[in-house]
Amino acid sequence: MLTTETPNLPATAKYSLPPMHPEGRKFVGIAGFATLVAGFGLHWTTAGWLLAALTAWIALFFRDPARTTPAGDGLLISPADGMVCMVATVAVPRQLAGDGGLGELVATRVSVFMNVFDVHVNRTPLAGTVTRIAYVPGKFLNADLDKASDDNERQYFVIEGSDGTRVGFTQIAGLVARRIVRFVDPGERVVAGQRVGLIRFGSRVDVYLPAGYGAEVLPGQRCVAGETILARRGSAGVTGGVTQ
Repeated sequence: MLTTETPNLPATAKYSLPPMHPEGRKFVGIAGFATLVAGFGLHWTTAGWLLAALTAWIALFFRDPARTTPAGDGLLISPADGMVCMVATVAVPRQLAGDGGLGELVATRVSVFMNVFDVHVNRTPLAGTVTRIAYVPGKFLNADLDKASDDNERQYFVIEGSDGTRVGFTQIAGLVARRIVRFVDPGERVVAGQRVGLIRFGSRVDVYLPAGYGAEVLPGQRCVAGETILARRGSAGVTGGVTQ
């Protein structure tokens, strides 16, 4: 018998204000204290109002909304909010290659650029085991530049699914970003859409697709971490679209 019910989903969904990630509390506290000092000490001059605006922006930056992750075989979910800035065939970085790595010399790379107004909590593209994490110090170039993948401070992840599929993705620091934070460790089991890290403040995430997967997004398209289907197994990939 057919049913329209979907397991684990509410019958209706209502909007609620997203909570702030704990990583942001100290920054909001510092900015809020400075706002009070400037506001009451300087009687709410321009500096006080600017600090109040900065405090509100920091709270907005560290928001951490709940996400509903699509379930299904052969799906890779976007690990980041932001705009797809590149879809290209590139050499696999050495940090993602070798034993326990992706096992491919080249792969399709999908790059998602996060501006300072996007949610910066990053999530896993698939369920599986974290087989590798590698941190590389580097520069802080504009994250939407191609060379940021090789020159900027970054952190690599490899996740292996239950069917042996391995996906690599990279957190890349940007022009303003100065800290990459991770929430998981090698050997840890994760579910699709689980929070794995955060980048402060403005950055990029690269995803290296396994062989047999086609990108389901195009440059210029907006992605939602934990929700947008980034790639699909057996797909030839999206080859064109219309910007309007």
